[in-house]
Amino acid sequence: MTRSFIINTSYIDNSEEVSISNGVTDDTVLTRMILDELGLLRRSRWQEKDHVWSEFWSAPTEWCDTEYNRCGQNSNCNPYTDQYQCQCLPGFEPRSERDWFLRDPSGGCVRKRSNATCRSGEGFVKVERVKVPDTSTALGNKSMSLEACEQACLKDCNCTAYTSADETTGIGCVTWYGDLIDTRTFTNAGQDLYVRVDAVELAQYAKKNSNHRSTKKVVAIVVVSIVGALLLVSSLVYLWEIRRKAGRERSNSLSYLGDSPNPNKEFDESRRSSDLPVFDLNAIAKATDNFSFNNKLGQGGFGAVYKGKLANGEEIAVKRLAKNSGQGVGEFKNEVTLIAKLQHRNLVRILGYCVKNEEKMLVYEYLPNKSLDFFIFDESKRALLDWRKRFEIICGIARGILYLHQDSRLKIIHRDLKASNILLDVNLNPKIADFGMARIFGQDQIQANTNRIVGTYGYMSPEYAMEGLFSEKSDVYSFGVLVLEMITGRKNTNHMSSYLNLVGHVWELWKVEKATELVDSSLELESGSGEEMMRCVQIGLLCVQEDPTDRPSMSTVVFMLGNEVVLPSPKKPAFIMKRKYNSGDPSTSTEGGNSVNDVTISIMHAR
Repeated sequence: MTRSFIINTSYIDNSEEVSISNGVTDDTVLTRMILDELGLLRRSRWQEKDHVWSEFWSAPTEWCDTEYNRCGQNSNCNPYTDQYQCQCLPGFEPRSERDWFLRDPSGGCVRKRSNATCRSGEGFVKVERVKVPDTSTALGNKSMSLEACEQACLKDCNCTAYTSADETTGIGCVTWYGDLIDTRTFTNAGQDLYVRVDAVELAQYAKKNSNHRSTKKVVAIVVVSIVGALLLVSSLVYLWEIRRKAGRERSNSLSYLGDSPNPNKEFDESRRSSDLPVFDLNAIAKATDNFSFNNKLGQGGFGAVYKGKLANGEEIAVKRLAKNSGQGVGEFKNEVTLIAKLQHRNLVRILGYCVKNEEKMLVYEYLPNKSLDFFIFDESKRALLDWRKRFEIICGIARGILYLHQDSRLKIIHRDLKASNILLDVNLNPKIADFGMARIFGQDQIQANTNRIVGTYGYMSPEYAMEGLFSEKSDVYSFGVLVLEMITGRKNTNHMSSYLNLVGHVWELWKVEKATELVDSSLELESGSGEEMMRCVQIGLLCVQEDPTDRPSMSTVVFMLGNEVVLPSPKKPAFIMKRKYNSGDPSTSTEGGNSVNDVTISIMHAR
């Protein structure tokens, strides 16, 4: 199998460490990573032909992020402007005009000499989409509305700014006292910050905004006139195009809808096609006790999940998309349009969704036993799942994946199968969840590729993680990792071996017929269960083979799980992440390294 990347990265996050280690997939390649005097991480590759280091990656990429409080106090760093990136906040001016002109912002900004705060007529100017200032000089109130927050700040002469603690609901208040430190502008994120100014400054900003609106109105009229004529001509072409496509099979690209300038309209169309109920925001807020922390079930990459109880007594789970989570909007739309079309006893059931302004939520059936990882990776709870129940869960997951790949109306690749995405109902039956990353395949389609790699390291197949290629066999690989984790009670990425991950350790013991040593110690061996466990180990190893063509299909996996058939011998699995021993001390090791050539180069820079 060819690989298009020279860097192999592994991520570890457990109670003992949080680390990222890098290795090189080709022994002939030499790389280095340095932290320079400016605080920039730079990775370079040695070009033997020219005898030079060639840089191919660095971070951070934006000047505003290279230093804390980059533009000094009472200023804002805006990396998207064509002018100087450091700008004083409303009501402030550079402490030193000369230094500011010479692009030295270290002195920051101070109140304009003409300003007179804490007098009648003063107010606040809104600074949009910024990282809020350092909260070391801030106070918070969780229950205060934004209007009450403004009045409270206005009454205190020492209050310099305020914002909402939760902009999605407008509930909560944060106020700052003294200098405003370390703010910057974002394009699709951040919060609105309201900065205190005197009456004169407030009037100037009001006039500026008024003129701006008038100019925009004139431009809008001209643009609308021109566009109107174009629309009149193009409308017939558009209607013809719609009719031409009406009978076609739905395009695979619809499995990932992307961002829309009019999400409410698009979701209305999704509702008509999926017949999913739409929940009222106030009803969901009431069901979750206004998204109380006590009702929070977990935190995902794109938002939080809350337990709720509807007025009719039905318990629900609410997945609330984080505000301004641009990456998650497409995944949210994907689940709304996709999972509504799927019905299987081993898939989580969606009850509806809610879209209100910038709030986007999915409503699921509530499953009281949380997720699979809650049991198998917990010393005190793993004993609650005996081997018979674990085997039933393995078979249930396999049937759910087979339904996605073969038996549903749509051919679907999940792309993010892992223990935390397998939920358990009251009877500990497994249900596959989180279809935000899923993709629809054509019935005859075998493989697809993407430049946007999503998923979880440790569960991702090598061809997907390294080259962006995914297929049914990508899900088979993830299932194989899940099977080995369930038998051993250990995470693939956090395995205790000094030089192998879980998959690698199982493989090494399998080769010498000692795989039983890795069976979870909490499992009691019953008559015939040992042989069944080893069959499952073998099936797991067959699923994680490096070449996707060697891996069985899910229909074959289901058949092997349910029948006493002779299983083929597995080939070497992919992603066996090795650790290197430090010279002179074999008991101490570091995860990975900057080079598999066992060469480490450190370059010192004067500060």
